[in-house]
Amino acid sequence: MRVSFLVYGVLYVVVEIVGAQIEAIGWPQLTALDIATAVANACLTVAVGIAVLVGADVGGRRWHRSMLAWREERARLTAESWDEPGTITVSSWRPEPLALPAGRSFDPAPGGDYAVPSRGRPFPEGPGRLL
Repeated sequence: MRVSFLVYGVLYVVVEIVGAQIEAIGWPQLTALDIATAVANACLTVAVGIAVLVGADVGGRRWHRSMLAWREERARLTAESWDEPGTITVSSWRPEPLALPAGRSFDPAPGGDYAVPSRGRPFPEGPGRLL
């Protein structure tokens, strides 16, 4: 019974589209090509309508399946989260590590601040260019 209503609806739409196009042309100027054009336009309209309905149906079914899978995954993850044990804190039995020993103290070099060259005069004091 559902199919019969669907077929009746499709035929009604085709007849209405064909009638509207023939009325726009006018009966005196009507040719066979005009009738064929009107029928082709009506069939194209019906085909596009059916394609939209089928696409919506397929998309709805796919979305429904993906939502079911998502809900099952959420339920599984929720069940697994209850099974996991909580964190257990344990105090360490090891003693604290010893602090690092202090380094040797910094003592200035004996004998002054500047090193004396091992060869030659210590500092040139003669005439010439001094740095």
